[in-house]
Amino acid sequence: MHLRPLGSTGLTVTPIGLGLAALGRPSYINLGRDEDLGQDRTVAAMERRCHEVLDAAYAVGMRYVDAARSYGLAETFLASWFDTRSLPPGTVSVGSKWGYAYVGGWQLDAAVHEIKDLSVEQLRRQFAESRGTLGAHLGVYQIHSATLESGVLDDERVLSELARLASDGVAIGLTVSGPRQGETIRRAFEVSIDGVNPFQCVQATWNLLEPSAGPTLAEARARGWGVIVKESVANGQLATHASDRRATRVLDELTAATGATRDALAIAAVLANPWVDVVLSGAVTPAQVRSNADALQVRLTPDDVKALAAFAEPPSQYWERRSALRWG
Repeated sequence: MHLRPLGSTGLTVTPIGLGLAALGRPSYINLGRDEDLGQDRTVAAMERRCHEVLDAAYAVGMRYVDAARSYGLAETFLASWFDTRSLPPGTVSVGSKWGYAYVGGWQLDAAVHEIKDLSVEQLRRQFAESRGTLGAHLGVYQIHSATLESGVLDDERVLSELARLASDGVAIGLTVSGPRQGETIRRAFEVSIDGVNPFQCVQATWNLLEPSAGPTLAEARARGWGVIVKESVANGQLATHASDRRATRVLDELTAATGATRDALAIAAVLANPWVDVVLSGAVTPAQVRSNADALQVRLTPDDVKALAAFAEPPSQYWERRSALRWG
C-alpha cells in the first residue's frame, strides 16, 4: 500500500486502514460476531485479538488506525500494541473521537453500551484521556457522530475548543452518520471561528447500499479536507451475511467473475471513488484483514460499477435497518 496525504492534515495514510470499533469492546453491531470472536471476550482475550489483528494490518501495509473513547479499551489496546512493538509516533497515523462514553461495563448483554454527550466538558475530558493514553501517536481528533439535531456545529464553546486543539497541532475532524450525512457535512463547511474553519477531515458512511454522501464527500475533498470512509461492508451485510439480499447476489456474480471475495469487492467499490483517502476495514480476524486488503488487487470495470450501484437503497431505509441491528 502506498502512502498518501490525508487532505491538508499533514498526516499520511494508506488506501485501507483499520477501525477498532469491533475490537475494543466485547459487543458491537457487526453481524457474525459469535462466529468470528467466540465466547471468550475477556479483556485479556480481546487485547490479544486486537494485537493479532493490528499485526496483520501492519504486515499488509495498513498505516492508519481509527479508534474512539467509546470503543471500550480500543485506545488502551492500541497504545499497548505500540509499546510492545516499539513503534515510534508517526509510524502509523492514528485518529480518535470524542462524544460518546462507553458504559457497557464489559458485559455482552448490557442494557446500554454507550452514551452520547457532545458538550465542551466532555470534549475536554475525553481529549485529556485520549492524549494521556495515546500520547504523541494521536494525530486526528474527531467529533463522534456530529448531527444537525445535536447542535454541536453551532456550539461556540465546543468549536472554540476544537480550534484551540487545532492550533496545538492536532488535526480536527468530524464523523457523520444517519440519512442527513450530506447536510451535516455542508453545515460543517460553514463553521468559522475567528475567520477560520477548524475542520480538516471528515469520516462518513459510504457503501454500496448507502452511497448518498458521495457528492458532499467529493466537495469536501475538493476543499482540501481528508476523506475517511467507514462501514464499507455495511456492518457485515455486504460480506458473508444476509446472503438473501439482492446486493449480495450481485456481489456473488462478480465474485465468480473476478475471483475476489465479497468484502474485497465492496471495499474496491469505495476505492473506485477518486475522493477517498482511506477506507476503514472493520476486520476482527487476521484472515479478514488479508481478505479486505485484497481489494487493492480488484479492478472494477465501468459495467461492474454500474451493476453495483443499482442496489443502493433510500438512506432512510438503510439507517432504519442499521439502527435495529443487535449488539452482540
